[in-house]
Amino acid sequence: MPDGQYVTVTLEEHVATLTIANPPANVLSTAVMTEFNAALDRLAGDASVKAVVLTGGGTFFIAGADVKEIAGLKGAADGERATRLGQGVFDKVAALPVPVIAAINGLCLGGGLELAMACHLRVASDRARFAQPEINLGIIPGFGGTQRLPRLVGPARALELCLTGDMITAQTAYAIGLVNKVVPDGEVLKQAQGLAKKIAAKGRLAITAIMTAVREGLPTSLADGLALESKLFGTICQTQDMQEGLKAFLEKRQPTFQDR
Repeated sequence: MPDGQYVTVTLEEHVATLTIANPPANVLSTAVMTEFNAALDRLAGDASVKAVVLTGGGTFFIAGADVKEIAGLKGAADGERATRLGQGVFDKVAALPVPVIAAINGLCLGGGLELAMACHLRVASDRARFAQPEINLGIIPGFGGTQRLPRLVGPARALELCLTGDMITAQTAYAIGLVNKVVPDGEVLKQAQGLAKKIAAKGRLAITAIMTAVREGLPTSLADGLALESKLFGTICQTQDMQEGLKAFLEKRQPTFQDR
C-alpha cells in the first residue's frame, strides 16, 4: 500500500501495521484524518488482511485532536460538523471486518483515547498514560469519548474521567477494563503484532463472522443476537475451512486454513 505523509501501512503475515506519525505528538489534524480515512478504505477492501495493528510514531500514541483547528471553529454548526466527520472516521475503524489492535506506545489523550476505544483490542505500554482532558479546555469529547468510554468501563468511571480530565496510568486503565493487557515499554508493538498474527493464523471467514456477531448482536436483544449467531454458524458450516479445521483436530495436527 502506498504511504502518505502522515500514515504508513506495512503488511506481514496477513497483519497490516498502520502507523500515524505527525511529530511531535501525532495530533489528529484534518490532514492526518484525511490520510487515515483513505488508509482505512484500502484496508477494508484488502481480503489478504486478517488483522490490523494501529500505533503512533515516536514516543507518543496520539495526544489528541488539533487544538488550533478546534479554536478556529465558528459556532455550533462548525462544531457539530467537525465532530461528525471525526466520528465517521472512527466508526470505520470499529466497523472493519477484521480486528484492529491499538498498540498504545505512549500518551493516549483526548482524540487519541477515542481512537484507541474505537479499536477492538488495546495493548498498552506500562508507561502509557490515558485521559479525556477536554473539560480542561472548556469543551467535551467529540469523537465518541462520552459514548465508547462508558460502554467499556461503566458510566461512573467514564463520568469521573470525563468530568475531571484526570490522567490515569496504564495499570489503572487495565484495572478498569480500558485496555486488554499492559506490557513492558518498548515491547508494545511486538506484543500487539504477536497477538494480531495469532489471530491472523485462523480462518478469515470465522474471524469476520465473530466480528459481525459481536458488533451487530451486542446492541440487540439476547434473542436477536442468538439468532444472528446461529445464522452465521450455519454459513460457516458450508466452508472448506470448517472441514479443514475439524479434520485437523481429528488428525491431531494444526489446520491450514484457505479462507474459503
